Amino acid sequence: MYARRASQLLKELDACEPGQLVVFNSDVFDQVIRECGEHNAQFQALIRKMVEQNLDIETTRNEDHYGAAIHHLSLLRNKRCLMAYMYNRAETIRSFRWKIGPVLPHEIQEKLNFSEKEYFRSHSSAIKSYISEMDIDLTVDMVPPKDPYIQVRVLEDIGEVSLGSHGRISGVGITYDVK
Repeated sequence: MYARRASQLLKELDACEPGQLVVFNSDVFDQVIRECGEHNAQFQALIRKMVEQNLDIETTRNEDHYGAAIHHLSLLRNKRCLMAYMYNRAETIRSFRWKIGPVLPHEIQEKLNFSEKEYFRSHSSAIKSYISEMDIDLTVDMVPPKDPYIQVRVLEDIGEVSLGSHGRISGVGITYDVK
């Protein structure tokens, strides 16, 4: 039964459309955290028992060793599930900043927990700070052009203009020197 709680979070992610979010499942998330606490307590008790019996934890292979190993592996599994759940949600939230902008619609905000809302705010603030510091708007032209060539229409022939290592412009168009 224990393993089902952590895997339930991952099943929710799998059922969700890419780039979309369901409401943060705090009930199951908290249950998995409590389960981790139970596994940790059992693990510590088994290790303490082995130490009290003056058994070498590294080499002894008895029921306490295998019980501790099971609890340790359960902790690792739950940790991976929780981290996958949070990482996937964080990636989706981060993508919202680029797709939607600095203010999330109410229907998306309802799906976020407090930490996720703070994460979105701080991520947006970092982007805004970077944009103002660099004096370049990174949110425009999010889709790259399909054609890698630039076509220039010359209005007046003024001769050749050198752009250093970037290329040169002549009266008939633009050419680039590749270095």
